[in-house]
Amino acid sequence: MNSDWQPLADALRAELSEYGALVGLFDTQQHAILGRDSEAILLSVATIEEQMRHLAGLRDEREALVRAFAAQFGQPPAATLRSLLPFFAADARPLLEALIDEINHLVHRTRRRSRQNHLLLARAVEVRQELLQTLRPDSFTKTYSARGRVALSTPKIASAYQAAG
Repeated sequence: MNSDWQPLADALRAELSEYGALVGLFDTQQHAILGRDSEAILLSVATIEEQMRHLAGLRDEREALVRAFAAQFGQPPAATLRSLLPFFAADARPLLEALIDEINHLVHRTRRRSRQNHLLLARAVEVRQELLQTLRPDSFTKTYSARGRVALSTPKIASAYQAAG
């Protein structure tokens, strides 16, 4: 039986599946970071960006379905799906609510994993800079930005890397 809520449930299921895939990609990226596999890290960044674009498209489609549903019941176009639940058939509400909750859970998990990976990468860069500063302290110049942050410039090391080819 196909009812007015079925396309929305299908859109939520597709979005949920793709968020699950995104969490998997962040897990793979974290494994590459911890394994110091720079090629895999670069590949994961491109894959994650592609997945994010795909997810944005699915989210846009779902939001269009929600706006159309809201308009059908005289609700504002910016109404959230959760606020529209009373307008769905009683037997569809638990399914839709569960899908909404699971998507929200995966969004939070994705953000947390993204922050973790960002911090791991930032720390890896920081450790590498500290190592290079220890090995070649005369090659670094510390300056301060307008916001008071320390910036390191490494013109001598960059030219040494270019010369080494």
